[in-house]
Amino acid sequence: MKQKEIKDLSVAELQEKLSQSKKAYADLKMAHAISPIENPLQIRTARRAVARLATEISKRAQQ
Repeated sequence: MKQKEIKDLSVAELQEKLSQSKKAYADLKMAHAISPIENPLQIRTARRAVARLATEISKRAQQ
């Protein structure tokens, strides 16, 4: 998810996307632990998406 797309979302939508992204990240890590996944870069992408969403939520909370 791109930063521009994230800025257009509301706080409720951000929190929903964050929970979905965290679940997807956990699923990827679990799948990779059981047997190596085809593209391990998906894990990095998912982790960074979680970080982007969490950063935007905390940024809005400070304002």
